[in-house]
Amino acid sequence: MLMVALIVGGLLLLFAGGEMLVRGSVGVARRLGMSELLIGLTLVGFGTSMPEMVTSLQALSDDAVGLSVGNVIGSNVANVLLVIGAACLISPIITHPRALARDGLFMVAATVLFAVVLWFDMFTRLVGLGFVAILIVYLTTSVILDRRKNSPAAVVHSGEAEVIETHEPLWLSLVLALAGIAGVVIGAKLLVTGGSDLARVFGISETVIGLSIVAVGTSLPELVTSIMSAAKGKADVALGNVLGSNIFNILAIMGVSATVYPFSVIGQPAASGAKPVDVQALEYAPGESLVGMQDMGALALSVFLLVLFAYTGRKLARWEGAVLLGAYALYMALSFNLLPHFGDLV
Repeated sequence: MLMVALIVGGLLLLFAGGEMLVRGSVGVARRLGMSELLIGLTLVGFGTSMPEMVTSLQALSDDAVGLSVGNVIGSNVANVLLVIGAACLISPIITHPRALARDGLFMVAATVLFAVVLWFDMFTRLVGLGFVAILIVYLTTSVILDRRKNSPAAVVHSGEAEVIETHEPLWLSLVLALAGIAGVVIGAKLLVTGGSDLARVFGISETVIGLSIVAVGTSLPELVTSIMSAAKGKADVALGNVLGSNIFNILAIMGVSATVYPFSVIGQPAASGAKPVDVQALEYAPGESLVGMQDMGALALSVFLLVLFAYTGRKLARWEGAVLLGAYALYMALSFNLLPHFGDLV
C-alpha cells in the first residue's frame, strides 16, 4: 500500500515541519527583537498556514486543481468546525467581541470575496496579486491600529505569539526553521502524490481528497496551537488564531497560488494520451465546477456558526463545540456519499 505510506508520511512531515517552522521562526524573531504583537500577526499566521500553502502549490504544479482548492476550502471549514469544536470541548472559550471584531469581519469579507472569485472562475495572476495586496494592507493596518494603547485586538495577537514557547539559541532556531521548510516541502509532495493516487484507485474526486484528508492534515498546526491555547487558559487566542489562519488561507494561499499558477476551477477534458478517467466516479464532468454548492455551503455554514456563537453570549460553550463537531462529521459523511444528498431525497 504505497499510496497509504505516502499519505501518512506526508501528513507526519507536514505536521512536524509546520511545528518546527513556527517554533524556529518565532525563536529567530524574538532573538532579533521583534515584538510579540508583530510575531503573532505575521509569523504565527504564516507559519501555521505554510502546510496549506506548499501543498496547494505542489498540487497546482501537478495539475491537481481540485486538490489545491479543496485543501483551502476544507482547511477553513476544518479550522472552524473541527479545531474550534475540539478546543471548546476541552475548555469553553470566553470571547471578547471587541477584540475579535476586526478580524472576524475581515474573515467574513475575505470569504465572500473568495466565493465571488470562485463563482466567476477568475483565478488569474492579476486577481492573485490583488489578494496578496489586500493581505498586505490588512496586516499593515492591523499593526498600526494594534500599537495604539488599550487596543483589545493587540492582546489577542500578542497572546498568539506567547503561546509558542521558545528558549533555543539563534543558531538552533535557524536550523529548526530550515528543517521545518524542508519537512513541509517534502511532506506536501508525498501527500499530493498519495492523495492523487488514492483518488484514481477508489474513483474519488481529488477535490474530496483535498477537502478531507489533505485539509485535516494541513490543519493540524492550527489544531495543536488552539488546544495548547485552550489548555493554558487562553482560549480567546485559539479563536483569534483560527480567524487569522482562515484569512491567510484565502488571501495568501489562493493569492500566491493564482499568481504562480493561474488556474481554472472548471473541469477540463483529459489531455491526449492521459489515462482514462471515469468522469461519473469523479462526480465532476468537463465544463462543471470542481467545487460544488455543498462545499461552498459548508464554508458559509462554518462562518455563520462561528460568528453566531462567538459574538453572542460572550462564550463558546461545550454544547456549541459539540454542534460544530457534529456539523463537520455530517459534512464529511456527505462528501464521501455515506449519507443521501438532499437532491437525492426529492
